[in-house]
Amino acid sequence: MTNTIKSGFVAIVGRPNVGKSTLLNAMIGQKVAIVSPKPQTTRNRIIGILNEEGAQVVFLDTPGMHLPRNKLGEYMMKSVGGALYDVDAALMVVEADGEMHPAERELLGKLAETELPALLVVNKTDASDPERIARTIALYSEAYSFEAVVPLAAKTGEGVDILKKEILSRMEEGVPFFPEDAVTDQPERVMVAELIREKALQLLDKEVPHGIAVDIIRFVEKDSGVVEIDAEIYCEKNSHKGIIIGKGGRTLKEISSRARADAEELLDCKVYLRTWVKVKDRWRDSDFMLRSFGYSDKE
Repeated sequence: MTNTIKSGFVAIVGRPNVGKSTLLNAMIGQKVAIVSPKPQTTRNRIIGILNEEGAQVVFLDTPGMHLPRNKLGEYMMKSVGGALYDVDAALMVVEADGEMHPAERELLGKLAETELPALLVVNKTDASDPERIARTIALYSEAYSFEAVVPLAAKTGEGVDILKKEILSRMEEGVPFFPEDAVTDQPERVMVAELIREKALQLLDKEVPHGIAVDIIRFVEKDSGVVEIDAEIYCEKNSHKGIIIGKGGRTLKEISSRARADAEELLDCKVYLRTWVKVKDRWRDSDFMLRSFGYSDKE
């Protein structure tokens, strides 16, 4: 990579479950952010790094815009607002459903405040129709002066290359911020914790997943090349603990098995994963617990 390239930071914003993390993974070309059909899957700003010939774009995948109901939610919304002041451009991701939601109106207000160059990404076109797609584009184009509008389907990859070109054309001359082989700034133990949480999100229903956090308490690479990982899954109620463990421990075993398989792919080695479930009442409103899980910007 040359000393001078086209580079910059781009925030990915939108309401919950519009496909921001799926889009990030599609642009990077591999999984750097967990994905599930549950809203509010992303809790922290996650950095994904796109390296192209003579260019590097650093993406910040932000939590979905929503009304916070606890301190965790407040932290998540603060990270969205903060991201818009740390970047050179923004991607506003919406669904191709022909509607504009209150959270998106609020996001448009934040974009106007920062005067950021912004691109409108109309996602999930594969699950829509031309009429709704056109109505969606018209609604948002009337509400804000976007520099470009890109309809796409992040899940299938259709239109993602077009979006890349639009982004790269707007990056200015600069220097690389990360090595050319980097795809994220997340430590491996944090990514493994997120993989475990992803599997819990995929396997558990209703309110249980939102009260879950994962703490990696041991991460050791043995001389044999095997990585041994011990993880604690926290929930807020004893009844939730029973649901996470499942009858005969089946649900916890399935969460662990799926997470271990993904961890082996991520780390490119054999992984021995052990998991436990612990209860911490109202941890999402505890400053101490939020800091211990990395969900607080307080020192």
